[in-house]
This record gives sequence, C-alpha cells and structure tokens, in this order.
Amino acid sequence: MKKIVKYSSLAALGLVAAGVLAACSGGAKKEGEAAGKKEIIVATNASPKPFNYEDNGELTGYEIEVVRAIFKDSDKYDVKFEKTEWSGVFAGLDSDRYQMAVNNISYTKERAEKYLYAAPIAKNPNVLVVKKDDNSIKSLDDIGGKSTEVVQGTTSAKQLEEYNKQHADNPTILNYTKADFQQIMSRLSDGQFDYKIFDKIGVETVIKNQGLDNLKVIELPSDQQPYVYPLLAKGQDELKSFVDKRIQELYKDGTLEKLSKQFFGDTYLPAEADIK
Repeated sequence: MKKIVKYSSLAALGLVAAGVLAACSGGAKKEGEAAGKKEIIVATNASPKPFNYEDNGELTGYEIEVVRAIFKDSDKYDVKFEKTEWSGVFAGLDSDRYQMAVNNISYTKERAEKYLYAAPIAKNPNVLVVKKDDNSIKSLDDIGGKSTEVVQGTTSAKQLEEYNKQHADNPTILNYTKADFQQIMSRLSDGQFDYKIFDKIGVETVIKNQGLDNLKVIELPSDQQPYVYPLLAKGQDELKSFVDKRIQELYKDGTLEKLSKQFFGDTYLPAEADIK
C-alpha cells in the first residue's frame, strides 16, 4: 500500500512540474509578439526625407513615427517595418507580404481600386523645381521638349505620362530611374536634366539639407487637396478601421501637429473634416 502511495505522489509531483513549465511557457509567450497579437508589416522605401529615412541604420521620419504612434500600446497589433524598393511596396501589398505601407503616397483612382486608403496624415502640394538660371520653365506650360527623371509608377510619372498623351506634338522627355529622390535632385542641380515635379516638403528639405542653392521652387496651382496617406492591402478592413480611429485621435490630441513641426518645421496637416 505504501508503495502505491509513493508512486502516486511521484506522479502528482510530475503533473505539478508539468503545470509549472506550461505556466512559465505561457508567461514567456505573453511577453512577446506571439501573445495573441497580430503582426502588421509596414512597407517603406525609406525615402524621401523627412517622410521616411534611415538615421544611423534606424528607420524614422514623419510617417514612420506616426505609424509607431498609431500602434503604440495596442493590445491587438504588433507593428514591424520592412524596407523595400518603390515597386516592391505595391507588389508586397498585392501578395499579402505587407499589410500596410507608408511612402509619401498620394491618392489616385487606380490605387483606390486595388488598395484601401486610410485617413490622410499630411498635406503636401506638388511644386516644380528648376535651376535658378533657367528662365525657360515658369510653369507646366513650358515643359514640352524639356527633360526630367521619374520613378516608374509614381504619381508624378503618371501625371507626366498623361501630359505626353495630351501633348503628343511636343512631349516632355521622361528618363526613368530607380534612384532615390536625393540622388535625382543632385542630378538636377548638376544639369543632367531640366526640371523635377515633386512634393513641396520633400523638395524644400533636400534643397536645405544638400545645399542645392542653385535650384528654385515654382508653386503649381491645384484644385485638389494633395494629401499623404497610409495604404493598406485589400481585405484589411478591420485594420483600416483601427488605423482611421487612431489617426483621428492623434489629430485631436496634438500628436500629428507635434510630429509635423518636428519633421517638417511647420504644420502640414489635412483639414480636420477630411480625417474620417
């Protein structure tokens, strides 16, 4: 009888030990990403500054810090960034490799048919950039026969491709490149092409940071609100609802304005009515 009790006690001890190990294992799991949180991979090209860039090997910039603020203290989502080429941003959204992307992305009808737009997080009008000593280009009416560099699939590339369809008798010359915006602006400064259309914040930042004092900025009239948006893969409706709500909260509590002043030097925010 004693023998049976002895073995029973050992079995009970084994069960207790197993329970302790399971509890420890469960506790360790809770501390990490696997604690029931869904991993959200956010794609970026890490350009242009100050929207997205690397500082000592770490991603930062206005959009990166906005995304961090969106997911801060979330008990449902765990966010991770992945750097890729511009074309890879969209290929990754298409294949569900990425759930979300930030890359100074503006609105187009074509993108809206394939992806989900979150609420806008910045206002960023386009401008025309030329060398200061070039008086031949004063507006978009003067770019026929002139050359520029564009990245395939960007809003400015599509805008100029459409321009060429409408001005087939005197098109602008498009040189396609995979270079980042900083490199493109340096080549414009060196006279390797004639002009560049890009967003105001990016242009002014690069001119200042790279000392490109021989360039000038020409404002472009627009009847549209040139906003910047986080983009989500199709099917991420629940994530979009979460992101939209957080953007509204960050707008109201002053976080977006604080980050705008930190990275842009001024307040470049959408109209509050458009954040919905």
